[in-house]
Amino acid sequence: MKILKLPVSDPKKFGPKRAQKKRKLEEEGQLNLFSGRVLPLHARSAFEEALRRDEKGDLDEAKKLYHQAIRKDDTVSDAYCNLGIIESGEGNVALAINYLTLCLKHDPRHFEAHFNLANIYGEAGNKELAKLHFEIAIEIEPEFPNSYFNLGLLLAMEHQYAKAVEVLQTYCKLVSEREQETALELLEKLRAML
Repeated sequence: MKILKLPVSDPKKFGPKRAQKKRKLEEEGQLNLFSGRVLPLHARSAFEEALRRDEKGDLDEAKKLYHQAIRKDDTVSDAYCNLGIIESGEGNVALAINYLTLCLKHDPRHFEAHFNLANIYGEAGNKELAKLHFEIAIEIEPEFPNSYFNLGLLLAMEHQYAKAVEVLQTYCKLVSEREQETALELLEKLRAML
């Protein structure tokens, strides 16, 4: 029996994906005429302030503000998702899963919740639930490459080499040549295992 040594990968592939309230105008088919710094003309909502605090690392205040946003019915699913990320980062896995599933209760197709649940389940050793949530994330956002990369790693660890090769090839089609390096090394090893 051969032992497959997985390369150390870029940690951002495994990391959480924070939910954002606003989408870029370009993604909505509109031209963004405001490429510089935009000053808000109104007070930030509880969610917006929570996200700002979260991104600056003020997690205790961010948690309070996310809870406030939920009470005010302000971007509830995104607030639950980001609470799940914070709790996961603090090692509170059960609470993180609870928040992420509450997110899915409000929005069953919430991409970030599925992606983050997949990562949490994968780290906890529940590879079947991890694979399921990565597959759902891929169905929702088929152009997000990290879902393919992480799913490919899980499949390789489960000795499903042919499927892992297929998934990692899709990942390589979605990223730049520089980002393909780790995946190409893994693909070479997986093909040798087939």
